[in-house]
Amino acid sequence: MSSTDADYLHIVTQDKISDRRRDLGRLMIWGSATILLVLIVIQSLDQFSTFEFGFTTWRPTLYAYFFWATCLCWAQVILYGEQGRRRLFILPAVLFVISMVIFPLIFALGIAFSSWNLSSPDGRQFNGFDNAIEMWSDPFYWNALKNMVWYILAIIPEYIIAFCLAVLLNSQIKARKFFRVAFLMPLMLSPVAVSWMIGKSMLEIRFGPISRLVRTLGWDNPSFFGSDEIARFMIMVMDAWTFIPFMMIMILAGLQAIPKELHEAAEVDGAPPWKKFWEITFPLMLPVSITAILIRIIFKLKLADIIINVTSGGPGGATDSVTSFIYREYRDRSNVGYGTFLAIVYLILIVIFMTFLIKMAERWSRPRY
Repeated sequence: MSSTDADYLHIVTQDKISDRRRDLGRLMIWGSATILLVLIVIQSLDQFSTFEFGFTTWRPTLYAYFFWATCLCWAQVILYGEQGRRRLFILPAVLFVISMVIFPLIFALGIAFSSWNLSSPDGRQFNGFDNAIEMWSDPFYWNALKNMVWYILAIIPEYIIAFCLAVLLNSQIKARKFFRVAFLMPLMLSPVAVSWMIGKSMLEIRFGPISRLVRTLGWDNPSFFGSDEIARFMIMVMDAWTFIPFMMIMILAGLQAIPKELHEAAEVDGAPPWKKFWEITFPLMLPVSITAILIRIIFKLKLADIIINVTSGGPGGATDSVTSFIYREYRDRSNVGYGTFLAIVYLILIVIFMTFLIKMAERWSRPRY
């Protein structure tokens, strides 16, 4: 078989589709879509008590969506033949993302503009922009946003420590394999386990071993979570201890990918170690470093488990992150409507913030000649 004949194997010719077959495919798509839209309208009217249809859940709409998705996939083969079969490689994944992301987001938007307290017998009531007005005058929410600035800034020393550890483990030291495993152990632990092991046990004010040690060194009342600054700092330390190994292992992989010939050539030219680092190692590690920092910021924006288990946001909301505050708004106050509105606002802020960071990262990591 010649190369020209082999190329034709990858060409999909247009199948001959009869008009009757095309009409059947269009009928399947639009018929199932009509059923889905009618059910959405009916259940929406029933949900807002405009009309009473007797629906207790959104399960009929869910079944109608599955029926529409099946008809849509089947109709692709009917309408387009072999090209339609190729579309089936991606179309079910798109429909799954819509069902798992888009629909819950739309439902959350409906809850966000409602007053829904689980302890109230009135159920969910539409309240317009009352949740936005409450958020604007909520000092605890703005305090949680301010705390997030401190938590994100803490990534800078975390990165420096992770980079130093990676450079150390990349050098020819004794027991290098042992130290690599030892430094990775905090990453293997759950943040919940870290919070109980360190925050609730080792830092316990009466019987914790660290508290006893600092008491013998002269600190009469070693309350690690009694003041705002110390409590916030201890949360940063525990979170850093858990996730510094993550950045370290990424940076270590980048260091091992740098060709050794570059350092050998610099040594032949007589460059001192600090100049080799600033002129060779650090510039080549910049894309890896930016990636590690961006991923670390994403994890930091979700910080909640350590705070919830150790301080529950205290003292006085000094250690609250936005995520932990929203969680307590659900758990302690059962305020689903207001908590959902705060979560939607936080999601918008995250999207804007991460989009800006990614744009800046692309500019910083772009090679300059």
